[in-house]
Amino acid sequence: MRYADGPTVEVETQVAAPPSAVWALVSDITTPVRFSVELREAYWIDEQRFVGRSGHPAAGEWETTCTVVSREPEREFGWVVGDPGHPSASWRFTLEAVDGGTRLRQWMRMGPAPSGLTPAIEGRPDKEERIVERRLEEHRANMQTTVDGIKRLAEQGSAAPA
Repeated sequence: MRYADGPTVEVETQVAAPPSAVWALVSDITTPVRFSVELREAYWIDEQRFVGRSGHPAAGEWETTCTVVSREPEREFGWVVGDPGHPSASWRFTLEAVDGGTRLRQWMRMGPAPSGLTPAIEGRPDKEERIVERRLEEHRANMQTTVDGIKRLAEQGSAAPA
């Protein structure tokens, strides 16, 4: 798979809590900071845009501006990185009410605009597929840790006395 193909990754988990409890966590941009090994900080600039500060041993530290592109309470929260018309990545959480709780998914797509991965690919074009696959696996692991963390928080919250 090549970067220009817009590779994607998706993870999911079942949460024993209602969509309202899960929504409160996924629509809070600071929640992933609690679980991600890369995302260090997130804060709002205005009602539609936020900044994410991240770090990676191979890439150093960086900051991106993200724009919320979907916000359907208890259904979907999505954002793009960089230029909303030509983002370097797209991300979203989706929630689906299921018997006994919520199916939570997190999805991301690389590109189409250049990203922090671009210099590595340009430096080793013969290794592009391996570079992309490794990055997808890093995202998959990080995303699974995030949705699992959200599951724990939501289930703890739903078990609290009213």
